[in-house]
Amino acid sequence: MHDALTRAGRALRLVVLIVLAVLFLVPFYLLVRNGLATEADITAPDWTFWPRELKWSNLTEVFEDPRLPLARSLLNSAVIAVATTVGTVLLASLAGYGLARIPYRHANVVFYAILGTLMVPAAVTFVPSFVLVSSLGWISTLRGLIVPTLFSAFACFVFRQFFLGFPKELEDAARVDGLGYWRTYWRVVVPNARPVFAAVGTIVFIGAWNSFLWPLVIGQDREAWTVQVALSTFTTAQSVDLHELFIAAAVSIAPLILVFLLLQRYIVAGVERTGIDD
Repeated sequence: MHDALTRAGRALRLVVLIVLAVLFLVPFYLLVRNGLATEADITAPDWTFWPRELKWSNLTEVFEDPRLPLARSLLNSAVIAVATTVGTVLLASLAGYGLARIPYRHANVVFYAILGTLMVPAAVTFVPSFVLVSSLGWISTLRGLIVPTLFSAFACFVFRQFFLGFPKELEDAARVDGLGYWRTYWRVVVPNARPVFAAVGTIVFIGAWNSFLWPLVIGQDREAWTVQVALSTFTTAQSVDLHELFIAAAVSIAPLILVFLLLQRYIVAGVERTGIDD
């Protein structure tokens, strides 16, 4: 009886996981299906699982569309996402390590002040940030798109919590060898914290890649558009190019899928160590 209940429970969990996996994959299926279809297939009243004719030419058409610099937008998004990820992880890890390890009587005050910034809605700081960037002459520049987004209170919090649980014995051994805080951080802490760096970096990368409002306001020149801003140009008051919108959206998520596949082992380990999901 017990074995039968166990098998039934496993079968039920398997069914639930399959259903959830199918639901998760439906948006990807729609992107590919509609991206390789004609406008008539997309808007047809009778739905077919797969278009009657696969239009692989849609892929080249979206890159050759003179209204949309998709290749340039992808490059901009890649540069912004990588630079934001590297800068944010570096600054947040240094801040988290300093708050967790360097003795300072006001460390808790600084930490709570950083946490307090999480309570401030982004809309409150949006206009002052825009005024500051505009006064510096950074409109439609990579500096204006990257620099204001480099510090993340959430990333700082995650790193601090991880470093509080980092084995002090390793750092003590490094100090016996004559290393200071800076070299201890680079030579001992960073090599042993790769999963945490990968987990936080992936979250930051996805957020930077999917960012829309800030690049829309700052990147006013076509040459400064990100891929998310470029995708919005397919939907106008006059027309909606559905097949180009779907295939461009599929292209835009490909880097995110690649990053996740390459770093998934480190991401899982980082989540386990930091409790990001809590």
